[in-house]
Amino acid sequence: MTTAPSAGYALITGASSGIGEAIAREYARRGVPLILTARRFERLQTLADELRALVPVVVIAADLADPATPRALVAEIQQRELPVRILVNNAGYGVPGRYLSKDWATHAHFLQVMIGAVCELTWRLLPSIRAQGGRILNVASFAALVPSADGQTLYAPVKSFLVKFSEALSLENADAGVHATALCPGFTWSEFHDVTGTRAMMSKLPKWMWLKSEDVARAGIDAAERGQVVAVPGLVYKLIRGLTWLLPDGLLLKLMARNSRKIRPID
Repeated sequence: MTTAPSAGYALITGASSGIGEAIAREYARRGVPLILTARRFERLQTLADELRALVPVVVIAADLADPATPRALVAEIQQRELPVRILVNNAGYGVPGRYLSKDWATHAHFLQVMIGAVCELTWRLLPSIRAQGGRILNVASFAALVPSADGQTLYAPVKSFLVKFSEALSLENADAGVHATALCPGFTWSEFHDVTGTRAMMSKLPKWMWLKSEDVARAGIDAAERGQVVAVPGLVYKLIRGLTWLLPDGLLLKLMARNSRKIRPID
């Protein structure tokens, strides 16, 4: 499915690598102008220099762990008179280890990036998105759809929030032609596991469990265009999701408890 070119921009958070970068490339291929934001300005600039051959690209470096960032980011976008038609809430990471193994400041920064910034950016940009019949793409995770693992205590809960948030946004804004989608990929090749220090453990998983970031990006954008509220890329993960509907919760928790240590460092 091809997104029609529009004067409205797609704002993509966490666009410097991984799924965010892949989404930026896919939107550029479809002719959608971009606003790219992340902490790493140099990497954003390198990507922007490449994609400007296809579409206009604006780069704004920002750290969403700072509670003041969402307001400042939107203010700069509005000052530059850049109409946002598509919001991609992609920025995110994981905090490995059990809940008490990290100080509260670590968890507070995580919650600000994963929930606080997502909610505020959406709230501040929703009038512009509604005015253009736009799209909201929240990059969640397959972890939102299965029982939580032992380790990374807050990761699955915040991704589950994104699913429910997307459902509510979709219902509330259907009158304006706005589609909100929660993209729920499984294991995807990116820097995510390098950042969390789990690359060695994750490399032991079979190759058939891994998705390519460009395939995930394409699936998410297509789902947002057709108004699909929850998108699960990959046949394997669609089958696993169907299986979770059939098995009792107690059994699923036991299976997760048995396998958590294989994919998560436990402090």
